Amino acid sequence: MPEIEYKKMDSVRLSADKHSVVIIDQTLLPNELKYLELTSAEQMFEAIKQLRVRGAPAIGIFAGYAMAVLAQSILDEGFLGRLSQLGSYLVSSRPTAVNLSWAVERQLKTAKKAGENARSALIDEAVKIHLEDISTCKAIAENTLSLLHEGDRILTHCNAGALACSRYGTGLGALLLAAERGFKLSAVVDETRPLLQGARLTAYELHNAGIDVTLICDNMAAWLMSNGEIDAVMVGCDRVAANGDTANKIGTLSAAVAAKHFGVPFYVCCPYSTVDTSCRTGADIVVEERDGSELTELYFARRTAPEGIGFRDPSFDVTPAELITAIITERGILRYPYAF
Repeated sequence: MPEIEYKKMDSVRLSADKHSVVIIDQTLLPNELKYLELTSAEQMFEAIKQLRVRGAPAIGIFAGYAMAVLAQSILDEGFLGRLSQLGSYLVSSRPTAVNLSWAVERQLKTAKKAGENARSALIDEAVKIHLEDISTCKAIAENTLSLLHEGDRILTHCNAGALACSRYGTGLGALLLAAERGFKLSAVVDETRPLLQGARLTAYELHNAGIDVTLICDNMAAWLMSNGEIDAVMVGCDRVAANGDTANKIGTLSAAVAAKHFGVPFYVCCPYSTVDTSCRTGADIVVEERDGSELTELYFARRTAPEGIGFRDPSFDVTPAELITAIITERGILRYPYAF
């Protein structure tokens, strides 16, 4: 089995007995750091659906471990068929996140190839997925940092750090790597309504790493750009279409439009596995709609809008390729027009 040294802030890990997936419940941050041990497909589905585990690479790591854990309790008879059913069930929890289906398919191929040794092979492969992500995130961080200057003020949206990936993360990787090296950058973190991943998670991560953090509401970003207070925007993403359109947390498009208008570089940082060449353009990406209670009740002591009104709660939006200054992967820095 490949070796991996788990760190305290790893958002996903395999339990010592290999019978559960251990995650940080990100819905409780920043007020409580709590680990959950998940053993059933239903628990794993709920964890993805309710964003207890979130971030495209972290979901991929989680799916790899989940398939390995679930395989341990499947009977030999009909093993591959049942494993495939469970994989499809997990994928249905968040269909927009391509890393989820990617990891499930990778594990199914591993099981088919391994035959009688499938259970141990799935554990080994899950650890490999995690180790690969650590290496990938480090490379993305290095490539992104090469575009920045000491003293830059970086606008972030949502959360794409160690909680969403591994160790360095994608969209936050350059900030965390810079902090390690004493290369001073500061972060302007937007709240990222309605789930507040920026306020709850990104500010928490960066502050703990000793980085200068300023929190803003989402609708303040354009004004700060107009005043020359933002030097670059760095975000992660959940899917890249073949033409370079990217799907990311709702509000990313607004930041990209403002950045384009005010001449601020807009960088999308993601592993190459996030590229979906079967998806021709962003118009082909299915954007899930979520429960409107996120808008009116979640994180509020009292309801903030009248009962009985309509709501829209798309989880993602799609940023057209022409608004993106560069897509940065572990393979290098890509610029428009994109060709994958």
